[in-house]
Amino acid sequence: MQGSESVVSGSARVDPKALLQLLKPITWFPPMWAFGCGVVSAGTPLLERPWAFVAGIILAGPLVCGASQLVNDWFDREVDAINEPDRPIPSGRVPGNIGLYYAIVWSLLALPVAWVLGPAVFWATLLGLALAWAYSAPPARLKLNGWWGNAACGFAYEGLAWVTGAAVMLGGALPPAPILLLAVLYSLGAHGIMTLNDFKAIEGDRRLGVRTIPVQLGPERAAKLACVVMALPQVAVIALLASWDRPWHAAVVAALLLLQGLAMKRMLTDPKGLAPWYNGTGVTLYVLGMMTSAAAVRGLGAAL
Repeated sequence: MQGSESVVSGSARVDPKALLQLLKPITWFPPMWAFGCGVVSAGTPLLERPWAFVAGIILAGPLVCGASQLVNDWFDREVDAINEPDRPIPSGRVPGNIGLYYAIVWSLLALPVAWVLGPAVFWATLLGLALAWAYSAPPARLKLNGWWGNAACGFAYEGLAWVTGAAVMLGGALPPAPILLLAVLYSLGAHGIMTLNDFKAIEGDRRLGVRTIPVQLGPERAAKLACVVMALPQVAVIALLASWDRPWHAAVVAALLLLQGLAMKRMLTDPKGLAPWYNGTGVTLYVLGMMTSAAAVRGLGAAL
């Protein structure tokens, strides 16, 4: 195959647009939003650490998430040659092993930025990059099994990004327990979101041996499971916020969950057809709950 077999000459030139396509900027929003939740939850005024905020946003989105996309495209090059031959690597716009070099270099670029931002940020970044490589690269290739692959994505895109945002604003220190609890719970819920994302390629995944949850359970059972997985962590969040004397925030998250429940009910009438619709409505409500919860715990760690 062209993307993996051609030899790169010293004069090989790569279209910058191809690199941008590999980095998939549209995928940067989820970790950048979670990073923003972490920033809000830390309670540190933004103007106290503006440079750290900017560096952290770049770290969470273009660097770490961008690296994960580069890794994924390289190790999916043979599949893309069949399903998406116009992608940069199989089309030859990113020739030879350049795609792999990009993935390695981009991963390495993230580390000094994370190091400057503090120890907790560095270790969270290192773990996020490890998950990115384990998700796509053999021998682990977690993406071949929906249970493990979705867990890795949810943890990296939501939990680690949230912790990173809080740690950046706390001078690189590990965030307090309330922040860590929210990050973990919303990571668990993100597993359900990732399951719904897999509905768009059920037939192709089945043919290629990718055992996503919709492939393993079928659309109906997978959709029901995704709804439960998304809802239960939010119930736990509501209970925690109430126990932390944040009744109004708990009420807002509960209202958002109720609206999600109505959207889930509609989606379950036609899971395969309506999963994309739910991703545009129910998931929006989910991430609004994330930010509400983040605002609730501002300064809470010191009070407990």
